[in-house]
Amino acid sequence: MAHCSISTIKSCFASQLLTSTTTTSTQSKVAFRPVATAKLNSSSSAASTPISLIRNEPVFAAPAPIIHPLLKEDMGKDSYEEAIAALGKLLSENGELGPVAAARIDEITAELKTVDGSVSSSESIERLKTGFIHFKKEKYEQNPALYGELAKGQSPKFMVFACSDSRVCPSHVLDFQPGEAFVVRNIANMVPAYDKTKYSGVGAAIEYGVLHLKVQEIVVIGHSACGGIKGLMSFPFDGTTSTDFIEDWVKICLPAKAKINAQHAETPFGDKCVLCEKEAVNVSLGNLLSYPFVREGLVNKTLALKGGYYDFIKGSFELWGLEFGLSPSLSV
Repeated sequence: MAHCSISTIKSCFASQLLTSTTTTSTQSKVAFRPVATAKLNSSSSAASTPISLIRNEPVFAAPAPIIHPLLKEDMGKDSYEEAIAALGKLLSENGELGPVAAARIDEITAELKTVDGSVSSSESIERLKTGFIHFKKEKYEQNPALYGELAKGQSPKFMVFACSDSRVCPSHVLDFQPGEAFVVRNIANMVPAYDKTKYSGVGAAIEYGVLHLKVQEIVVIGHSACGGIKGLMSFPFDGTTSTDFIEDWVKICLPAKAKINAQHAETPFGDKCVLCEKEAVNVSLGNLLSYPFVREGLVNKTLALKGGYYDFIKGSFELWGLEFGLSPSLSV
């Protein structure tokens, strides 16, 4: 991880120091509660002991009905012309429809025709249709045991935060199989801090993944040429806005921008963006520590946090971890 700027994150989640005094004693006793600390370690560190986790039955495990879409043949030219003739007959028999309706029908039918007069077919619909047919024949029907188990419920090991960028699908990049990863995708793969009134969609996903699905690993994956990070590094954040949602969202990782600008002031903008793509992952890992159920999982060693970076330009992937622990309590 020579290229990743890794900082140490230290968080104290202990209660305030408690001092107890009695009227019958001249001595005071101060109890120091355990202090939680977290730090990032590189991918070269020794692998930690795999987490063992006893799972309860999956939540909402009732099998859902399997939907088999009916794929009809495309409408041929003859049936199309029959439909046009039927529309003409309808207009002639119902004069009250008037010329406006007739003109509108002519407009619609013209849009449905190609230059040579044949019926146009939607390439996007055809792509979805052929894609599902391929999936069903090559994967669904070839793995009845897997999909039979998935019909009963899900129990993924990983929860993954990834960017919505169409080039970085985590299931494709990391070869996840169905049921293996609970995935949240958004602009620049960001995780906001715990807030019950803002960004609740992300909070709900984390809560469901950790408390109900009982995932063992949360992985935040950044990537090369990220438009969201470029926006973060470009927006002035001076009170003016040029977008409805994007600026408010990416400012989640303003600490990453501030750190990169402070430590690499003379670095070209493009290189700063690369550094920020990785540092923003660390900010998101730190934000995950603000969720009480995440901290509880880390303390109980039923949960681990990891950061990743996929460079689709070089075809490489980096992975690093966040170590979390409690220091021994001390009584004086």
